[in-house]
Amino acid sequence: MTCTLVVGDRGQDGRILFEQRAKAGSVVGIDVGGLRTAGPLRLDLPAAVDLQNDAHVAELCARVVPDEVYYLAARHHSSEEHPDEASELRECTKVHLLGFVNVLDGLRRHAPGCRVFYASSSHTFGQPTRATQDESTPFSPRNPYAVTKVAGVHTCRLYRERYGMHVSVGILYNHESPLRGPRFVSQRIARGARQAASDPAFRLKLGSLSAVVDWGYAPDYVDAMVRIVADPRPDDYVIATGQPHTVRDFVEAAFGFMGLDWRAHVEESPAVAATPQGTLVGDSSKLRTRTGWAPTVSFEEMVRILVAATG
Repeated sequence: MTCTLVVGDRGQDGRILFEQRAKAGSVVGIDVGGLRTAGPLRLDLPAAVDLQNDAHVAELCARVVPDEVYYLAARHHSSEEHPDEASELRECTKVHLLGFVNVLDGLRRHAPGCRVFYASSSHTFGQPTRATQDESTPFSPRNPYAVTKVAGVHTCRLYRERYGMHVSVGILYNHESPLRGPRFVSQRIARGARQAASDPAFRLKLGSLSAVVDWGYAPDYVDAMVRIVADPRPDDYVIATGQPHTVRDFVEAAFGFMGLDWRAHVEESPAVAATPQGTLVGDSSKLRTRTGWAPTVSFEEMVRILVAATG
């Protein structure tokens, strides 16, 4: 019976993964909201775990002795928000790096055979010079989130090479589901389309409609994570559809699903311009070849699912 530890189990991917892995065995989830469990295995767990406290994390690893760990904890904010970079760098370092180091070292001491997945991001590529990016594309982070995710990737490689641990990286491109928070542009558009259907005067202000995004469906990306962990060879993988779409494409599909002309309801506003970044379109050939993974939900179907879920 598989015992899974999901760090960041209240986020979009964590919620999907927690429910899925509970069908295969026992799951322990940890997030800022505390601990939760599912499955037949009964564990003597500590009352609380602070990821920044190495002793707390080591105790958790010793009690759970997981077969697999998914480190999905992330400090998210919308691409249209501009937080103070110094404070954001401190917070991102705590979540994306220091907490992860504590987990890896706890596993090294108490569950060295555990398989680990670390969720990185396409933002690590920043402003790439290549039209599509794969595992050989140089990192070029442009914000605190991306800088600390790059550090997390190198930490994975260090533990993989130094200690022989099965630690893999997923470089995740944008992926959406109805579980995504309301601040994200995908949810703002989906909810905006629904609101416009009942309020002809509704107007939605967005940043650049010509911005290009490689969008996928979150459950497909969680499936990729599970396949990566199951592969006998720990490695780094790009998880992406390889299909570029503009924000305008998303808007047109969402409002079209409601039978509306988006041009009557959407305004492009410089005031909500996103943080500058390059065009990020992933080449997931390595993942597809090694694991057989492929997206099962198209871009148009993903948008339809998001809009339908707002009703």
